[in-house]
Amino acid sequence: MAEHDDAASWRSDEGIAAWLSTSGDREARRVHQRRLMAELLGFADDDPFVVVDLGAGTGAAARAVLDRYPRSSAVLVDFSRQMADAGRRALEPYEGRFRYVEHDLAGGGAWPDGVPDHVDAVITSLVLHHLSGSRQQQLLAEVLGRLTPGGWFLDLDLLEAGDALVDEAWSRTADRLDPGALAERQRRHERHGSLQLTPLDRQLALLREAGFAAVDVYWKQLDTAILGGRRPAA
Repeated sequence: MAEHDDAASWRSDEGIAAWLSTSGDREARRVHQRRLMAELLGFADDDPFVVVDLGAGTGAAARAVLDRYPRSSAVLVDFSRQMADAGRRALEPYEGRFRYVEHDLAGGGAWPDGVPDHVDAVITSLVLHHLSGSRQQQLLAEVLGRLTPGGWFLDLDLLEAGDALVDEAWSRTADRLDPGALAERQRRHERHGSLQLTPLDRQLALLREAGFAAVDVYWKQLDTAILGGRRPAA
């Protein structure tokens, strides 16, 4: 699917309905990863703070944070009104602790007024691979500029192997570990031309070049990883 067609599908009622119809199993596979992201933020149990979830979709990553930290609140950024509507329904139990802000991360430009100038943490989940390499680099700089000193940025995303033998090993092992997800991986492969997957070392380099400290691979399994870093403390 071409990149513009992919974007259009997220803004159509039919496209969102199709995505939601298959989201249960897919989201269940990410529960552990998103809980780990929440833990990595490192706040105390009763800390009040604001987390921004970029490309939030229906808010699965933000929900993990809201569950873990009962005094936290979330600003969920997404460009799809249909996805935000579905997210508001999913987040009804957290009423008063979240809001959606419409913004197209791919387009660049100033962040909307609904996103605070200074935030305590920023997370993304399976989003950056939809952006061009140059836009990913620019967005990381924008995130760093919004974070308070010591604030964390964490990204759950897909990797490019950069080696045909590694790619084959990833695919073979993934099929054996989770045969039920084979259809999802085939669909991803068909759309690979519209994804901007990069090797692990390049993704880590982008974080360091943007100015993040404590850059690391905080979790990895095959082609999926949690990467991140923090804004240096003042």
